[in-house]
Amino acid sequence: MIKKQKDDIREEYKERRREMPPEDKFRRDEAICRAAEGLVSFRYAEYVLLYAATADEIDVSAIAKAAFAKGKKVLFPRCDRKSHTMTYHTVSSLEELTDDGMGGLEPPAENPVYDAEHETAGAVCFVPGLVYDRAGYRLGYGKGFYDRYLSGFSGCTIGVVYSDYILPEVPRGRFDVTVDILLTEKGVRVTKNAGKTRPGKV
Repeated sequence: MIKKQKDDIREEYKERRREMPPEDKFRRDEAICRAAEGLVSFRYAEYVLLYAATADEIDVSAIAKAAFAKGKKVLFPRCDRKSHTMTYHTVSSLEELTDDGMGGLEPPAENPVYDAEHETAGAVCFVPGLVYDRAGYRLGYGKGFYDRYLSGFSGCTIGVVYSDYILPEVPRGRFDVTVDILLTEKGVRVTKNAGKTRPGKV
């Protein structure tokens, strides 16, 4: 039942993203990246965990460029599609990202891996999603990569989403986790359940 509800919402919002005019998408993405630079959690983070956006995802490459300029460590994920797990690897430029064979980009496997369990320096993770709800739960593409990864991540998590893609509530399962903040083209909002579904959060 929950899977069917999730799949229906995914299809609706995938279609909406595909129909968004390119100039509207560019304007919104640009505003989101500007808002990210003003976040306290971004300003004080040593590690910035990002994602390489596909054509219909929110482009956060400007956040990466801002982080490089500020001397922060910038990381992107590599996905293991057999285990549905991710590892984040440091890159020194966006040019290091290469084709992952699935239509996306990923960092080299030999680049340093971020140790979410033992690293004590401040970290912030920007999390893509098709839609979010006000509590901070998300619907992605249904593979479970982010829920698995974030369950062991204690830094600040930021859901990247368009303002009109925030729903009152999305269907959720027992392994779904929330993000702390929702970042939109209209600004930032702290979620109702900020971090409560992740370890180390109260």
